[in-house]
Amino acid sequence: MLVRKVILQLETGLHARPASELVKIASGFTSEIVLVKDGQEYNAKSILGLLSIGAGKGDEFIIKAKGHDAQEAIERIEDFLANRVYS
Repeated sequence: MLVRKVILQLETGLHARPASELVKIASGFTSEIVLVKDGQEYNAKSILGLLSIGAGKGDEFIIKAKGHDAQEAIERIEDFLANRVYS
């Protein structure tokens, strides 16, 4: 399992639109992918799970990925959370 820390840089936090985009990204990989915030794990392929996080800009996450495409998945999700701008 690969693990990486990332700081959320989405200006408006992880609301419906960016959460939906994140689910699309995560669902493109066969690996199991979870986001961890404050010790709670959330399935990155579940829109309801991601919306329940209530994350804002500056919040720290741990991304965990397990599977044959885990490295690519973790890099893509890290890039999205750390660099994407949504309004």
